Amino acid sequence: MSFQFVIMQLFNGLILGSLYVLLALGLSIIFGTLGIINFAHGAFFMLGAYTAYTIMTFLVPNFWVALICVPAIMALFGAACEVLLFRRLYAMPPLYIMLLTFGLMLVIQDVVRMVFGSMGVPFPTPESLSGAVNLGFMYYPKYRLFLIAITAACSIAVWLFLTKTRLGAVIRAGTDNSQMVDALGIDINRIITLVVALGTGLAGLAGVLAAPIQNVRHLMGMDFLVDCFVVVVIGGMGSIAGSIVGGLIVGEIISVGVMVWPPMANTLIYLFMAAFLLARPRGLFGREAFHD
Repeated sequence: MSFQFVIMQLFNGLILGSLYVLLALGLSIIFGTLGIINFAHGAFFMLGAYTAYTIMTFLVPNFWVALICVPAIMALFGAACEVLLFRRLYAMPPLYIMLLTFGLMLVIQDVVRMVFGSMGVPFPTPESLSGAVNLGFMYYPKYRLFLIAITAACSIAVWLFLTKTRLGAVIRAGTDNSQMVDALGIDINRIITLVVALGTGLAGLAGVLAAPIQNVRHLMGMDFLVDCFVVVVIGGMGSIAGSIVGGLIVGEIISVGVMVWPPMANTLIYLFMAAFLLARPRGLFGREAFHD
């Protein structure tokens, strides 16, 4: 096993981890504010990839247009789901809204399968990001480096938004005590809608970025969602920092597993999660997710 191959696998782990980070960020933001596990999040990720494919195939054959438009379109879709569906079940036990999101996931997957088929669709790498970059010790695809960079930028932007802006402070206050925020005259329903829109937009962005390197098919969201829950649990439910660190950890574990023992690559993350939770049941930054 050459040194160059090991380094390349570690970089591949960063790529996979970056996609997990974007997905887990959206999932954690929604969980932190609403206290619900959104099973439809993987379907939003998949829908983002297909929306980008639709824009590039039938409207504007430009990846950059799709990259800008899809997160906004998915954010509006998420806001509509919150207003028309989620909001009606907040007063009910959490199991009801979990079942709703699970059913929504199945509906979205079946609609996409009926429209685009079950074989998936091709999604080329944008020409401006094709080719490889000489890093000195190896050549690495330019698009994958771009994916790492945009994930880092989005992670910093989300952190700054939630910690340095007044609206972010309101969102964090609503996470701690939504009734108190409502009593102060702030419309908590609008805040919740914004949070769901933000989380869904991040899932859509992850879908666009994953499309050139993943097989775009109607079940792609399900594959990522299962691993994404591992990321959120390791990082700490509802924790932004935990989503970032947990996503990178899971991505690297899978990549190292592919080098060491390929059949066990995906199983390793569940073994790691079980062992990690025995030592720290709340995850890395679990204090942000559970409020006594």
